[in-house]
Order: sequence, then C-alpha cells, then structure tokens
Amino acid sequence: MIRLPGEIAKDLCDSHLKPGRRDFLRIGGAGMLGMTLNNILAVQKASAASGLAGRPGWGKAKSVIMIYLQGGPSHIDLFDPKPDAPSNVKSIFKPINTAVDGLQYTELLPNLAKAADKFTTVRSMSYTPNGLFNHTAAIYQIMTGYTTDKVSPSGQLEPPSPKDFPNFGSNIIRMKPTDEPMLPFVVMPRPLQESNVINKGGTAGFLGKAYDPYYLFPDGDDMDMNKMTKIRVDDLQLRPDVFSLRLQRRAKLRDALTAQMPVIEKAVEGYNLDEYYDKALNLIVSGRAREAFNLDSEEDKLRERYGRNTFGQSCLLARRLVEAGTKVVEVIWPKVANSDNHSWDHHVGLPKRMKDQSAPMLDQGLSALFEDLDQRGLLSETLVVAIGEFGRSPEMGVSTSGNSNSADGRDHWPYCYTSIVGGAGIKRGHVHGKSDKTGSAPAEDPVHPTEILATIYHTMGIDPQSIVYNHLNQPRELVKAEMVEKLFA
Repeated sequence: MIRLPGEIAKDLCDSHLKPGRRDFLRIGGAGMLGMTLNNILAVQKASAASGLAGRPGWGKAKSVIMIYLQGGPSHIDLFDPKPDAPSNVKSIFKPINTAVDGLQYTELLPNLAKAADKFTTVRSMSYTPNGLFNHTAAIYQIMTGYTTDKVSPSGQLEPPSPKDFPNFGSNIIRMKPTDEPMLPFVVMPRPLQESNVINKGGTAGFLGKAYDPYYLFPDGDDMDMNKMTKIRVDDLQLRPDVFSLRLQRRAKLRDALTAQMPVIEKAVEGYNLDEYYDKALNLIVSGRAREAFNLDSEEDKLRERYGRNTFGQSCLLARRLVEAGTKVVEVIWPKVANSDNHSWDHHVGLPKRMKDQSAPMLDQGLSALFEDLDQRGLLSETLVVAIGEFGRSPEMGVSTSGNSNSADGRDHWPYCYTSIVGGAGIKRGHVHGKSDKTGSAPAEDPVHPTEILATIYHTMGIDPQSIVYNHLNQPRELVKAEMVEKLFA
C-alpha cells in the first residue's frame, strides 16, 4: 500500500482519530474515483458488450428519484378503486377520471389524476410473501433486491449489518461514478424504519461505507411539517482555519501517486487523475451542493405547489438535487412504517387518516414533481419511481399478517398493489398490468418488486445481473430479475 506523507489526521478537526480509509490508497485502484480502476474498466466493457444495450430504455436515465411510500399504502383507496366490488372491498372514496382514458383513481388524488399522462401506472405489482408480510423484511427486498434469512423473534429483521446487501443507490454510484462535483446519492428526510429497526436496507452494506448515501435527516419529529426549513449542511463546507491544510494534504496524495505508482501509468492512460481529484474537491469548494439544498431560492408559488410539508419540500429538493447532478435520490415517506397519523399503515381509521393526512400530501407533492421535471425538460433523463413495500388487504377489517384491524382498516397485502413509474423512456399515459375484480391478484402482466429494481438499473445503463462480490468474496447478481420491457415506449 501507499502511505500518505505526514502524521495521521494531524491537520484534521478530529485529530484523535486513528488511521482510516482516507489515509491509505490500495495500489491498482484509484480510491478517489469511488471504485477501483479495474472495476471501472470491467463495468464499461460489460456495459458496451451487454445484449441489453440496444433494448428500449437502456441508459436513458441520468438520475433516479425513488419516492418510497414506507408503510404500504392502500392501492384500492388511491389508484385502483374497484367501484363494482362488494361493499367491504371497494374504496369508500369516489372514483374519478384521470388524464388517461379508462384509468380511474379515487377522489383523494385529483392532482395526480391530471398528471397521469406523464407516467405509467403499474396496477399489477405482486409477490408471494414467504415471510415478507413484515414491513422491514419487505422494505429490505425492494431496496436491495434480496431477502434475508435472519429475523428476530418478533418477525422483524436484525439491525443493519456490514454483511447486508447494498441499497440499489449504492450499487449505482459504485458502478456509475458521478462526473459532477455533487453528492452522488442522497436519502431524506428520515431513515427507513419499523419500530426499533432503523435503516435496514438503507446502507451500502458489504460494499463499505464509502458508498453509503448522504443522509439528510433534519431536526424535528415526524409530525414536524417544517423539518425541511431546518436543513444543516455544515459538513459540506470547510472551516477557514483548516482549509489550506486540507488542500496541502490532498496535494500530498497526488504527489504520492505520481512518485510511487509509475507502474499503473499505462493502466490509467486516458484517465485524468487530476481531473477526478479536482471534481472531488470541487464538491466542497464550489458550494454547488450547498446551493442545491437552498430551498429558499425557489419561488414561494412553486414551494406552495409542492406543499409546505416535509414530504412536499423533500420532493422539491429531490428535483433540485438531480438538476445539480445527483444520481440517486430516495425520498422516504416521513413517518415510521408501523405508526399512526401520517403513516400509510392503516390498520385502523383508514378513511379519516388517509383523507385528512397522507393522501393530500402524496397527491400534491408527487404531481408537482412530475410536472416540474417535465416543464424543465428533466423528466426525459430522470426515472421517477413511487412505490411501497406492499399494498393493503382488499377486504376491510380482516387480519392477513397477525395484526389487529378495525372494521375500517386494511392489513398488509403483497399479492397485488400499485406503483407509479415515469420518465427516462417510460411510456407516458400508460397503464401496465391489471388487477382482478377485487384487487386481490394480478389478472395480467404481474410485476415483482425486484423487476422494478432491474428496470432502474437498466435505465442507468447497468446490466441488472452484473456481478458484485460480497463480504465473503462470493459473486452475487445486482438483482436476480429482468427489466420490464413493456414499460418502455
């Protein structure tokens, strides 16, 4: 290994720290690039040779926005009302027409109904649970593409571990390093959570912390609708008294590369290390990331359009981030999965909670995001996915997961639910799949959540079945699924 000159962390604020990954650079790899040169070359070669390269949607996306509806929203009470079903199945909310002929939502989504010509409504999401009736287990599946064998006695997964499979965003930024002086992967405004299991499926897992997202979790509890006004990005700026010293340290890194690594000159031919160094440093120096987080620079009218609440302002910030060059943004629904009030976990009191709390925020924020991206010309290069870990039971007041439910509540239901997918070559104004008469199972074209992940990778120009190596150096596919070609225009 190459050792950087100078005392460990002497020029840093945290001078007590022991040697870390910043202090060493493995020969044969360019650590500042976010992955080894060997991996970069291998990925580029594999992508160029992939049989997927000529298929619809390949490489259409520069960025991905995942709107994660943590808690499992009721597909019947939002996107698939089933007005002709029995009274204990059909939505109590009136069906309304959308901008797409033949497609109806419920009255809770008037703005999304008008914007439905900008995306595809997937009405046939489905999977057999095999233990995935639990929020945490189902969240882990959609975020990583894998299920886990180990659960706690309560049925929940164990806390996050370095052995976990990586979040899909971590895989993307590893295999497609950013060429912008911008944070590559941001998660906001709260972590994934059910009860006391926090952020399972939300880390880089066995890829290492270098590929973890930037976690933007502003101060305030989940019912604080003004959390996004409390954003602090102090770690994106350098204190004046250490600025010059850190520049010197980084200069020494380049000197070390130049003096001690002549053997890789041929391997890096065509790669300008100074260019990558400058881009990494510019993330701090240019202030680009800090400016992207400045929601106050937006007009009040647009901020009102998104909704002056945590979810709406997170959607607005997601647009600002991809506009500034961020590759992956995950907006997590700002309420713990299995909780009350604004949560989607409607075991009790669904009519009032959904009408007065969760649905209006979703309708306003998500519709504004699609319209704003489209008006700015960003939707063609930004894939937007809105999805929960499952839907809700077609029959009200029954138990499907061991939970108790009131007569006006719905339990967990992974067998059939709805997602929204748009941008980056996805068909506009389209309905994919069909559910049966009661919204219990797909009647046509079922889509597994891992196939949505495969579609995300595909739009980023990454073969979904590319191989990564886990903590035991065992080969694993990014996801064991194929993209859904019918989604693309």
